[in-house]
Amino acid sequence: MNHRWVRGITLKILYPFLMFAGSLTKNKKETYQRLIINLNNKLVKGENPRPKKILLLLPHCLQINECDVRLTYNINNCKGCGKCAIKDLIQISEENHLTLFVATGGSLARRVINEIKPEAVIAVACENDLSSGIADTYPLPILGITNKRPFGPCLNTSVDMEEVREAIEFFGSEQRIE
Repeated sequence: MNHRWVRGITLKILYPFLMFAGSLTKNKKETYQRLIINLNNKLVKGENPRPKKILLLLPHCLQINECDVRLTYNINNCKGCGKCAIKDLIQISEENHLTLFVATGGSLARRVINEIKPEAVIAVACENDLSSGIADTYPLPILGITNKRPFGPCLNTSVDMEEVREAIEFFGSEQRIE
């Protein structure tokens, strides 16, 4: 099976259809977005890409709202206080030689992808930004990780660090599924 072709059909035909259906049914849109993200991730893994240049793309809402440092455009401004996941994500990206960027939303994230031109992306965001970003940047292989939102959308979100490590390991692993 050609996973890339199936991913294209999924993102260019099934995704818009599900978003339309989700707009007609209450509380289903996010479920459909999550379905698309999970399906995309499985298909990307089936493609078995071997990227050398990987972008770790993060939402600004991972930064704690009480922080007085602006990280968008310069992640090195982080003071490393450890109150949010940014400190650990910087360390992980450095250890794995990844490009790291914090975006304020989907438009900036797409612009960063166009400017950096990575061979693959590990993206953390909410279902809405992830699903639309994955569809808009096809055929770029993107592994999407949904953020956790215990305080609601766009406020002090978090991410499962193990999921980030697994995505990095997948793209960087020499032990790939053939």
